[in-house]
Amino acid sequence: MKHLRIKVLVGLLLSSSGFGATIDQVRKKGFIQCGVSQGLPGFSEISGKGKWQGIDVDYCRGLAAAVLGDPAKVKFTPLSAKERFTALQSGEIDVLSRNTTWTLSRDTGLAVSFVGVVYYDGQGFMVRKKSGVTSAKQLDGATICVNTGTTTELNVADYFRANKMKYKMVVFKKSDEVVAAYDAGRCDVYTTDQSGLYANRVKLKKPDSHIVLPEVISKEPLGPVVRQGDDQWADINRWTLYALLEAEELGLTSVNVKKMKSSANPAVLRFLGVEKDMGKQMGLSRDWAMKVVKSVGNYGEIFERNLGAKTTLKISRGQNALWRDGGLHYAMPVR
Repeated sequence: MKHLRIKVLVGLLLSSSGFGATIDQVRKKGFIQCGVSQGLPGFSEISGKGKWQGIDVDYCRGLAAAVLGDPAKVKFTPLSAKERFTALQSGEIDVLSRNTTWTLSRDTGLAVSFVGVVYYDGQGFMVRKKSGVTSAKQLDGATICVNTGTTTELNVADYFRANKMKYKMVVFKKSDEVVAAYDAGRCDVYTTDQSGLYANRVKLKKPDSHIVLPEVISKEPLGPVVRQGDDQWADINRWTLYALLEAEELGLTSVNVKKMKSSANPAVLRFLGVEKDMGKQMGLSRDWAMKVVKSVGNYGEIFERNLGAKTTLKISRGQNALWRDGGLHYAMPVR
């Protein structure tokens, strides 16, 4: 009952604070406030040139293109795992795009709504090569560094309990604190989503001295989050994500999207707003989807630019490929 009362109270506070029409607030101030990580390579980090970059960042830029017609009209708020939901609930940010796992308890108990999955992930473990450990089943008695306020802690507890192993957990508020503690030898194991392990390994003093173990112990669907109670804003966020996926399936890229307005494919013409206005019901322009793709590219372009073979992470598409290519990504029909 206490949990339910908290949820209801948060909902009432949000509705009474004028957050219902987020798109109106965004247009009034002229930019989208996007909550991101405090620095996770490939997802959201500040480049050497002082510019935010990453797959979560590009999602927010695509959203700005859809809503305001300009991908530059977005500001970024770096948030720790512990403070991210509070920032969203309070209205400090308009959308949370911060490698955040979609779970039942979060989706139903925090007065927030997940709008889709940007990246399918799973939790893993990193150890030093010299430890001789080659499997997570060998971690009995290990000291493990984790980031507090994440799904990581419960996943570790479940995995070790199921395998009848003991462990000691050392928790930190910030991701960089976890990485630094592991690198300094304060723990035997570093655990987080596998994408995070590969991303943060490049920050270690000797990256090649560490390995990611083969076991994946959880499902970690990562995606954007908005406040509950504003269906229009949720729809805009959801269909911006689907537009990125649908564009890849249709062969639309940042380079050719404008030229494709003369395509003979009805699905392409509908997507680009040539034959039907698909943006009107969301309060967007007729060519909103074209603006998204022109600004940041399709999902495949975003993935390769931030995580793919030509980046330091060199992550393969795997389960993040389109459904037709054996992956899990599937856009709802734009019709």
